[in-house]
Amino acid sequence: MVDDLRKYLNHLLEKVNGLHCILITDRDGVPLVRAVTERAPPLALRPNFISTFGMATDQASKLGLGRNKTIISMYSSYQVVQMSKLPLVITFIGSDNCNTGHILSLESQIEPFLKDLEVVVADAP
Repeated sequence: MVDDLRKYLNHLLEKVNGLHCILITDRDGVPLVRAVTERAPPLALRPNFISTFGMATDQASKLGLGRNKTIISMYSSYQVVQMSKLPLVITFIGSDNCNTGHILSLESQIEPFLKDLEVVVADAP
């Protein structure tokens, strides 16, 4: 199951120009499955960076607009798109000129593969 998902994620990396990484983690930033190119920034793959999504989404929900589903962060050389699929978080890291809309459209393509992974994470103590 995980190997098939990894192969599929690598296929998606090749499809989207400028996409460097697709990372599926639990809400604490523990990596479960990842597809990474050599251009992915190593510091952005660390659990302490990935886990900040949970804190940011909690703070954003205090704005009174309801729970957010996606956070897009733009940096000088990279962009990070993180999607909440609780208990999972999907993180995409791409170049600054990668098509953000194309990254967002990957959500519907990845979602069917997440069901089994969600069950495993939800059952973990």
